[in-house]
Amino acid sequence: MKKTSNAIRFETKVPLREVMNRNPTSLALGATVAKAAKTMCNEGVGSVIILEHNKPIGIVTEEDINCKVVAKDLKPSTVRVNDIMSTPLITVSADETVGCAAHMMVKHKVRRLPVVDDTDKVIGIVTVRDLLTVSSAVNDILEELIEINREELIEPGMCNRCSNMSDDLKRVDNLMLCARCREEENLT
Repeated sequence: MKKTSNAIRFETKVPLREVMNRNPTSLALGATVAKAAKTMCNEGVGSVIILEHNKPIGIVTEEDINCKVVAKDLKPSTVRVNDIMSTPLITVSADETVGCAAHMMVKHKVRRLPVVDDTDKVIGIVTVRDLLTVSSAVNDILEELIEINREELIEPGMCNRCSNMSDDLKRVDNLMLCARCREEENLT
């Protein structure tokens, strides 16, 4: 865990291969935007990777369809994915970490990163949502660890129950109690 000026940031070393979605949706170069939209709906995804001779060359997202086709009142069945795809394709290795992928997303202002193997074959995709899921799980674990450690802390200060000063305050049910009040708590 790294403390920055106003926030605490957890740096994770989880490899992308453990959080990526395998077998991402793809289409051949030249497919129509209508086919891309239908494929995304059928697969329940927000993007399709565009392939040329089985090599990834671009990506079409819901935002591409909305901004480059729908907003311009174009007919999706007449527009080709290669006319609206985002290219060059920004990819990441499956051996990289969640932290690396997050930095790449910020740097390139993207929300999805295709994951490639050593031969540049797409083997997965990682999204902001995937990274937030990992972050959320890590934060839950950290909260539990903080609570466990909080209970063990001995601090000086004023007892929340009797208001006496003590050098031996410990947290009990979110109250800082002196030794005498902790004893009374155990007797009741």
